[in-house]
Amino acid sequence: MRQLFPGSVVFAVVIFFFTVFHTADAQDIKELLEQKNPHEKFLMDFNWKFHFGNAADSKKDFDFGTGAIFAKAGDGVGAIKPEFNDSAWRSLDLPHDWAVELDFVNVKDEDVLYHGYKPLGRNFPETSIGWYRKTFTISESDPGKRITIKFEGVYRDCNVWFNGHFLGKNFSGYSEFFFDVTDYIEYGKKNVLTVRVDASQYEGWFYEGAGIYRHVWLIKTDPLNIPIYGVFARSSVNDNNAVVEIDTKILNQHDEKKNLSLLSLIIDKEGSIAGSAEEKLTLESFEEKKLNQKISITKALLWSIEKPNLYKLVSLILSDGKVVDKVETEFGIRTISWDKDKGLFINGKHVQIKGMCNHQDHAGVGSALPDRLQYYRIEKLKEMGVNAYRTSHNPPTAELLEACDRIGMLVLDENRLMGSTLEFTEQFERLILRDRNHPSVFLWSIGNEEWKLNNTQVGKRIARSLLRIQKKLDPTRLSTYAANNGNNFEGINSVMPIRGFNYMNISDIDKYRKDHPDQILLGSEEASTLCTRGIYANDTINGYVADYDQNKPRWGALTEPWWKFFDEREWLAGAFVWTGFDYRGEPTPYKWPCINSHFGVMDVCGFPKNNFYYYQAWWTDKDVLHIYPHWNWKGKEGEVINVWCQSNCESVELFLNGKSLGKKNMEKNSHLEWNVTYEPGTLEARGIKNGKTITTKVETTREPYKILPVPDRETINADGEDISIITVTVVDEKGREVPTADNLITFDLKGNGKIIGVGNGNPSSHEPDKFLNGGWQRKLFNGKCQIIVQSGKSKGKIILSASSAGLKETDVVINTSDITPGPAVE
Repeated sequence: MRQLFPGSVVFAVVIFFFTVFHTADAQDIKELLEQKNPHEKFLMDFNWKFHFGNAADSKKDFDFGTGAIFAKAGDGVGAIKPEFNDSAWRSLDLPHDWAVELDFVNVKDEDVLYHGYKPLGRNFPETSIGWYRKTFTISESDPGKRITIKFEGVYRDCNVWFNGHFLGKNFSGYSEFFFDVTDYIEYGKKNVLTVRVDASQYEGWFYEGAGIYRHVWLIKTDPLNIPIYGVFARSSVNDNNAVVEIDTKILNQHDEKKNLSLLSLIIDKEGSIAGSAEEKLTLESFEEKKLNQKISITKALLWSIEKPNLYKLVSLILSDGKVVDKVETEFGIRTISWDKDKGLFINGKHVQIKGMCNHQDHAGVGSALPDRLQYYRIEKLKEMGVNAYRTSHNPPTAELLEACDRIGMLVLDENRLMGSTLEFTEQFERLILRDRNHPSVFLWSIGNEEWKLNNTQVGKRIARSLLRIQKKLDPTRLSTYAANNGNNFEGINSVMPIRGFNYMNISDIDKYRKDHPDQILLGSEEASTLCTRGIYANDTINGYVADYDQNKPRWGALTEPWWKFFDEREWLAGAFVWTGFDYRGEPTPYKWPCINSHFGVMDVCGFPKNNFYYYQAWWTDKDVLHIYPHWNWKGKEGEVINVWCQSNCESVELFLNGKSLGKKNMEKNSHLEWNVTYEPGTLEARGIKNGKTITTKVETTREPYKILPVPDRETINADGEDISIITVTVVDEKGREVPTADNLITFDLKGNGKIIGVGNGNPSSHEPDKFLNGGWQRKLFNGKCQIIVQSGKSKGKIILSASSAGLKETDVVINTSDITPGPAVE
């Protein structure tokens, strides 16, 4: 999922120039781009060793905490030592979340409850510490290069050693970090990277996972290089002609002075050069400079939600007649502006924010999402009509932002924790420096619901400190704060350029607007409507909530009323629904047996609940006609069933077994209802939209007959990373999906691939998501379950067999296609 532009910008197309190169002609540039990239990035996800430590017993924690390991450099104990024998440890690939592998525990502990009843924390020392080790070699030809290891995310507090030398630690589970390990390398010999991860202290109040759950990279560069976060591209636009302004940092880590030039090329999606700039300079030994360049682009293709056009900036450092560093940065050309009376504008076009807040976990894999799963989730949101994603409540993985850039989804990029000491300002700086080139990021959030700071002068001062950092590092965007303190203006809200409201039901937004007419306003968090997919009555025993727009917590709102409120007020820029997907932890309104939330418009698998179609009806131009519930109500003959219709048709008529139950007109941002006396058969809706008739129906089905697994993609890349997400349903003899089926499905896989997770969206299911020793299975929940299959590294076929007692077995074939995998440290 990392490839967007053809090749590695090696041209098989005609090169066009819009600016004059002073020192290089077209042929020179082509030859430079075809040179092997000296800036090498290797994925380090494969072939790790893992073992649990122990937070309470040093002997079970490989002697960590004993000995004077910080007394002398490289003098470690236990698993820190390079020669430690880890052959008995478990072998695995990253990303890895060990929490999703653990059993559920029913204990009276609020923190455990909020984290999905997984045994993590100080009360569970045996499963709260994880050790990772990776052994690899670095070529004897690499001396003279700078070697950096970058971690995109480790949950949580971790210590890192390289060849027994302590490199440092990282506090937050959501911030990426990196170490220059050049001085510690054994060239041509065994090198050992060791990470001790401590998940015994929480950061959030929701499921967070545990372990090295994002990618790890090894980066090789020349000593004369562009450092990490060293490129920042932004643009101004006038009548589709753009000026791209570029800041580039260059660092000379040689022991002598270097003469060089920086050549910046902007490449369009066809592989043609759209513009360029070149500048010469001299750097003293270990000197760093920042260069500013401006490149004009005629007839620029603008990035937007509808047309997410991207460019690639290729930054070349030339020295002694050759390319010594090449950094490629994807970016988009677009403008953002705000108006206190009309909200947000992208490229001068008004955009009403139709957003969703989301945590980062998914069924089957917990927080360790393969890259393709990020795309799948954004695609599902966009299908619903969502145009903005809030990264609640932490910096996202970089791959999520890539998906949003490429698919066309705005991002409200959120800081984890407010503070102004070095730990917190560095986290915030890394967030902005990493993400500021992404065109999808349209707004920063400095924090969420900091109730100890909300209305205080301390909070106001911290907010000002964070805003100063944001404006310095990224003057092109504004910031907001997700506030749950009603109409209060004092404290944090008083210094925010954009006021975020968390929940209209605990605020008087109209009064706030009257009192503060010059502040831009949006809903940073809204709704929290409660539903369980496919359930049509509240069930306190099993922990289910009816899948109608009828249930909400004290602070929240139902779907229809909140959207009507915001849609009627042009000066509200829009809002973010809590949440797009269900997530583990924070079970509301119930506790055990519930182990995840009911807030999602989709469940944890991404299967839509019925409110999905309300948003789709009023947030898209699609023809939407959706009726519910299902029509399998054996034993309820003669009883009244409440039937709902979500649609953007002008009118809808309902029929039961061919008999009209009445025609009703649809008001804007509304739904329709009928009370229908149940009898088996066919319930059909006929809608009229722009003179066209649209129909849909639900039918009483027979008993389950056959398993029907349907992959989201039948062909995936044979790179050891790509996945196919398979929806499993059962159908009756007529091929109709049985919506109430709860059969236990057993899975068997043959071929060069593996199963990495299963789920079904049941918020009270205590079935495993992982079967580490095989025997994969999952019950259907209201007719559906999901299985995620990952490719191996060779071309071929993966055959997944799905079976269940009394049902016709079905195979699904996933083809794995030849692809040259990206560079990796095996």
